[in-house]
Amino acid sequence: MNSVKQEVRKLEKKNEEQSVWEEEKLRLPLILLGAVIYSVGVNLFLRPLHLYSGGIMGFSQLVTTLLKNAGVITTKIDLAGILNYLLNLPGLILAVRTMRKRFALKTVLSLSLTTLLLTLLPIPELPIMEEKIANILVAGILSGTGAGLILRSGASGGGMDLIGMIIVQKYGHFSVGTVNIAANVILYSICLIVFDVPTAIYSMINSVIQSTACDRVHTQNINVEVTVITKLEDTGPLEIAVMGSTGRGLTRLDASGRYSEEDESVFLMVISKYEIPMLLNVIREHDPSAFILLDENVRVEGHFIKKLT
Repeated sequence: MNSVKQEVRKLEKKNEEQSVWEEEKLRLPLILLGAVIYSVGVNLFLRPLHLYSGGIMGFSQLVTTLLKNAGVITTKIDLAGILNYLLNLPGLILAVRTMRKRFALKTVLSLSLTTLLLTLLPIPELPIMEEKIANILVAGILSGTGAGLILRSGASGGGMDLIGMIIVQKYGHFSVGTVNIAANVILYSICLIVFDVPTAIYSMINSVIQSTACDRVHTQNINVEVTVITKLEDTGPLEIAVMGSTGRGLTRLDASGRYSEEDESVFLMVISKYEIPMLLNVIREHDPSAFILLDENVRVEGHFIKKLT
C-alpha cells in the first residue's frame, strides 16, 4: 500500500510541474473572454433597462444610482464598475489568505479587466431589443456565461462569485450560483423598497438566469459519479495513473461478468465534470475497452474536496 501511495504522489508532483504553465496559457485568454462577455451582458443589455445585476455589482449599481439622484455624482463616466472594484477589496484580501496564490492573482486580473470594460463600454440610452424580457434573457445568459468562464479558468470576477468560491471551498455543500441567489434576496428587497415592484422582479429574474448559466459553465462545481469496469489482469498501472493524474482516490471492487463469467474489476470514484476529459484519456490509454458510466449532479456526503481553482 505504501508503494502505491509513493507512486501516486510522484505522478501527482510530475503532472503538477508539467501542467501548470500549459494550463495557465490556455486559461488567461479564457479569463479575458469571460470578462468581455460579462461586461457586454451587463452594460449593453441590462443597464439600459435600469435594472440591477446580482451580487456586489448590483449593490454598486444601486449606490451609484442613489448618489446620482442625490446630486452627489455629476460626472458622465459610469462609476459602478469602479465602485464594484473597491467593494471587492475585502474579498480579494480574504482570497489571498485562504485560496491559492494563482487563484488570487488571476482574480485580480479578471476583476481589473471587468472593471475597465464596465467603465469604458458605453451604455445605450435605449434597450437594444424592444421586448424587455428578451433583453433580460440575453443579459442573464451572457453575464452568467462570462462569470462561469472566469470561474472555470480557476479565477473569479469578484463579487459574490468570489465569496461563493471561498464558502464552497470550505464547506462544499453549496454552489456559487446558490450563494449568489441568497445574497440577491437582500439586494432586491432594497430595490423593492427604494424603487418599485417591476424593477425588483425583473432584476431578480435576470439574477436567476445569470446564476443558472454560471453554474452550468462552471463545471468544477458539478459532481460526477464514475464507474469503470475493466477486464485488465493487472490494474495497478491504471489505478496509479488515475489517482496520480486527478488527485482523487478510488475504490476497487472484484467482480465477474454474469454472462461471460470472466473476472472483472470495478472502480468507483467521484470527480468534477471539469476533470472528466482528463480521466477518460487516462483510462483509454490503459484500457481502450473499459466500460465507463458517468452520472452528473450527484450529491456527496462525507469527505470530498471540491477543486475549484
